[in-house]
Amino acid sequence: MSLKVDRDSMAFTFKGGMLPMTVMELSSADPEEIRDQLAGKLSQSPAFFQHTPVVLSVEKLDEPHLALERICAVCRAHKLLPVAVRGGTDPVKQSAWALGLGWFPPQDAARARTLESVPTQDDEPEVADIAAEDVTTALPRGGRVFRGTVRSGQQITAPDGDLTVIGAVNAGAEVLAAGNVHVYGALRGRALAGIHGDHQAGIFCRELHAELLSVAGNYKRLEDIDPQLLGSSVQVVLSDDQLGITALK
Repeated sequence: MSLKVDRDSMAFTFKGGMLPMTVMELSSADPEEIRDQLAGKLSQSPAFFQHTPVVLSVEKLDEPHLALERICAVCRAHKLLPVAVRGGTDPVKQSAWALGLGWFPPQDAARARTLESVPTQDDEPEVADIAAEDVTTALPRGGRVFRGTVRSGQQITAPDGDLTVIGAVNAGAEVLAAGNVHVYGALRGRALAGIHGDHQAGIFCRELHAELLSVAGNYKRLEDIDPQLLGSSVQVVLSDDQLGITALK
């Protein structure tokens, strides 16, 4: 009997991915305090609150019996969609699962596992399928160079270092890196640097038209970018937990 599965008859396939996700880091467990602050944020940046998926980080809280259901209700009332919880005790984990949410371990623990999985010099590098005209090159310490155009729907990642794209990033494409993101061309898609929380990371591009920019979870959408910077060579870095965009001269 053949065990081969006809791909045309498959209803789905599982694929690994690194999707951009906003982390809502809670420093208060009081749903009413969260409600008040969200209301203020909504008035300042209504475009952000458009069914944005968020991960609720409870790592700073010492609340074994967190009012998670009420907090989620407050988020949904402000057009945020909680999809998972990060950190917390076992009761918090169980509450998340009971509410149909995912659960992630604390960031430090997750980062430690990532570092443990980084291949040593003796390991054989993985070979990925890429288009014939596109070339990717592994750099020391997990860096990566991609030569070619990152097309709509395509995602290029450097999960352990910097990512350099020698070419354009089209609308609908994503480039992500644990470190810096360098784009030697037009950046029209999404660029996320410091995806593991590195606040020293940055984004550097030759021509800015980005749909979304993120450094260590701090976001700016296209509508939040100064129109005078569009089409310019810029750098995007964090300063006092605020995302700053300045022209490169």
